[in-house]
Amino acid sequence: MLKPLGERVLVKPGSAEEKTKAGIYIPDSAKEAPAEGEIVALGNGKLSGGKTHSFSVSKGDKVLYSKYSGDEIKLEGVEYKIMKEEEILGIL
Repeated sequence: MLKPLGERVLVKPGSAEEKTKAGIYIPDSAKEAPAEGEIVALGNGKLSGGKTHSFSVSKGDKVLYSKYSGDEIKLEGVEYKIMKEEEILGIL
């Protein structure tokens, strides 16, 4: 598993909806990328003034993040997002 550095977190995005609430199936080309996921790994924390500040999120937290935040990476066939903690909007 990848260990993020510094203030970065590794997030496994949730899956996109397969069908609408009305029961209509959504084709892959029209699915919207999820903006929520689960924290799977954390870096060491933010370094500021010679001190390392701990994260306000922890491994296993379900989080909401901006749609275009972070970088998409693929590890062993699984897609993840790696982003700075400040790009996380909240914990679900």
